[in-house]
Amino acid sequence: MELLNIYGVIGALLIGVVLGLTGGGGSILTVPIMVYVLHVNPITATAYSLFVVGTTSFVGTIRNAKKNLIEYKTALVFAIPSFLAVYFTRKYILPSIPDILFTSHEFVFTKDFGIMVFLASLMLFASVSMIKSRKQVISDKNRFNYCLIMIDGFIVGLLTGIVGAGGGFLIIPALVLFANLPMKKAVATSLLIISVKSLFGFIGDIGITEINWIFLLSFTSISVLGILIGIWFNNFINVQKLKKGFGIFVLVMAIFILFKELYLI
Repeated sequence: MELLNIYGVIGALLIGVVLGLTGGGGSILTVPIMVYVLHVNPITATAYSLFVVGTTSFVGTIRNAKKNLIEYKTALVFAIPSFLAVYFTRKYILPSIPDILFTSHEFVFTKDFGIMVFLASLMLFASVSMIKSRKQVISDKNRFNYCLIMIDGFIVGLLTGIVGAGGGFLIIPALVLFANLPMKKAVATSLLIISVKSLFGFIGDIGITEINWIFLLSFTSISVLGILIGIWFNNFINVQKLKKGFGIFVLVMAIFILFKELYLI
C-alpha cells in the first residue's frame, strides 16, 4: 500500500505551485515523485498523475474563470480530440501492451522501463522549451487555426495517456501560435484543457488499475493547496524567469531518471 511521507507532501505541494504559476510543467513531475519518492508502480503512477493533475488544474480553472481569463471556444476545440485520445490510450492501448516488450541476452525491456524513459525524453524536450526564450509573436488577431489546434490536441492526448503528464509545455505554445492568445489567457486556458483531458483519461483507468483512494485524495488535496498558492504568487513573480529556472530543474530531473533507469539495467 502506498504511503504519503514528508517528501511526498513537499512534492505534491510543488506540483500544485508550479501548475498555478505557469499553467504547466508541474504535472510532468508527478510521475517521478510517485515512482522514486513514494515507490508507486509506474503504470499506477501514471493513473494517479491524471487524477492529481486533473483535479488540481480544475481548482485553478475555477479561480481563473472568475478573472475571465479562459477562452472557452479555444479550449473546446483543443480538448475534444485531446480527451478522446487520452481516454482510448488509457482504456485500450496501454493495457494491451505486454509487460515485457522484448529481451536480448540479459537485457529485459519492460513496459515500466519504456514509460519512464519516454517520460524522461519528454522532460528533456520540455526543459529546452522552458529554458529557451520565446520572442513575442505578432500576428493577425483574427487567426484561429482549427486544424492545427485539433492536431496538437490529439498528440497531447496521446502523450498524456502514455506518461500521465498534462502536456502544458505543448498546449501553451499551441494556444499562443495557433489561437493567438496572450500568455496569461493561454496559461489559464491550458489549465482547463489539462483538467478535462486528465480526468477523462483517469476514467479509463477505473476498473483496470487498483487505486488507493486514501493515498490519492491526500496527495491531491496537498496539490490543490499548492495551486492556490501558485496562483496567488503569480501576481508578484516574473513567470518567464521562473520558467527558465524550473526548466533547468526539469532538465536535471530528466537526466536523473535516464541515469537511474539505464543504470539499473
